[in-house]
Amino acid sequence: MRQRLSSEPDRYRGRRRVPTPPRSRYAAVVTTAFVGAGIVALGANALPDAKSVSPSVLDELKQASITSQDAAARADSADRATRDDRAGKTAAEQDTWLLPLHGYDFQSPYGMRWGKLHTGIDLVAPEGTPYRAIHDGQVTKAGWFGGYGYAVIVQHADGSEAIYGHSSAVSVKEGQQVKAGDQLGLVGNTGHSYGSHLHLEIHVNGQPLDPVPWLKDRGVDIQLEVEAIYSEVAAS
Repeated sequence: MRQRLSSEPDRYRGRRRVPTPPRSRYAAVVTTAFVGAGIVALGANALPDAKSVSPSVLDELKQASITSQDAAARADSADRATRDDRAGKTAAEQDTWLLPLHGYDFQSPYGMRWGKLHTGIDLVAPEGTPYRAIHDGQVTKAGWFGGYGYAVIVQHADGSEAIYGHSSAVSVKEGQQVKAGDQLGLVGNTGHSYGSHLHLEIHVNGQPLDPVPWLKDRGVDIQLEVEAIYSEVAAS
């Protein structure tokens, strides 16, 4: 090999020479590129199109789609049923009629008494016994009410009114909204009263009616001390 003289022009001066990769590394790169190209080519031919998919696979996919749709439909149906049930319960709650208290003695029915019309019924119970609203409504009177003593009057949505008289104390205020079963006051012996009892009147269009048949039409039997809510539970 001829030795280059220092004065001889360098044809490669100013250029960068790319080093030749080792033989093993070069072979690996070439082999990888070749194999990769083969895999790509093979993969392109190996992927099936829609015509070559097995009918059983298509059936399974179709069945899975149907099952998913059925599940969604059942979930939507259950949700609607829940909403309807809630709406039904709300309507039922608004139509609830109850006894004003329990454990009483039914005395002095509606009708003539001592030459005068007794415009309500008397339910004898110990003084201080809580009594409750027989139906939803708005309190229009809560306090002293002449011969009724301390009394509560509740006007219902249908326009009827319930008067609870001779209380020892009242638990609500005028203008207050109450639900069936809410406590209104305590049984007492105030006003024109002969002993501790709850005097209950029902007025429709400003006129008193016999509470016994009127409440019985609404599922409440004052004489037997039975209300519809308990009858439904027993029947179920």
